[in-house]
Amino acid sequence: MEIHLIDGTYELFRHYYALPKMRDASGREVAAVRGVLASLLAMAGAGATHIAVATDHVIESFRNNLWPGYKTGEGIEHDLLAQFPLLEEALSALGMVVWPMVEFEADDALAAAAAAAANDPRVDRVIICTPDKDLAQCVRGTRVVQLDRRKNMIRDEAGVVTRFGVLPASIPDYLALVGDSADGFPGLQGWGAKSAAAVLARFHHLESIPADWREWGVSVSSPKALSSRLVAERDLALLFRVLATLRTDIPLFATVDELEWKGPTPAFVQVAASLDYSLPKK
Repeated sequence: MEIHLIDGTYELFRHYYALPKMRDASGREVAAVRGVLASLLAMAGAGATHIAVATDHVIESFRNNLWPGYKTGEGIEHDLLAQFPLLEEALSALGMVVWPMVEFEADDALAAAAAAAANDPRVDRVIICTPDKDLAQCVRGTRVVQLDRRKNMIRDEAGVVTRFGVLPASIPDYLALVGDSADGFPGLQGWGAKSAAAVLARFHHLESIPADWREWGVSVSSPKALSSRLVAERDLALLFRVLATLRTDIPLFATVDELEWKGPTPAFVQVAASLDYSLPKK
């Protein structure tokens, strides 16, 4: 059994900017929703049996209370933002499990679902469908992997190390140092991808990095300056790590059996009609 966990927010953004605009009879922009529906139905048609979708029903989360610069919905086009509830309604009518997140983020739901599904011995593989680097922290060997559906590229634990230079468990520490512009926190000045990867490949976590750079035993540019910055802004780095650490303690389902897709519900007929969408013929 394979579990497919879909980043609905990413999918909606991806289709919004990739497809020609289309409005329904009431004037709502619906092209991205139609695109996501077609994409997920194609996934099911290709053999995916257990599918769940997480969305950012509200862009803001508990992290906005921790860091004032954390990402918000400001600047997102109205026609895109308005399709979030429409997507959730359409997917639910399609019979797929949807987790519209409010206090937490869609990424948190994917992380929590991946951890829970991986605990089921019946599950052969958990596939987290998103290219988001945050989710790299959830990868475990070849059992929990990331799939970039646009590039059709799977990233397992070895792939995470190849891409970032650190193990999945060190990804939050890595992001704390280098920052994440998409999420709105800057990291520590001077720390780049190469220096963070070199140091964390040896010490794994922020609190394990010696204050004295001469104990690092790795080759990086300006180690003294990097060490001074980390010592001076240790609390800030730890805060950034909290922002980058995905929550896995969110109860989403009791058993993976709940994630099995059994086809559209009767409500989908009306929803599909409003979108001028037809199910593909078998």
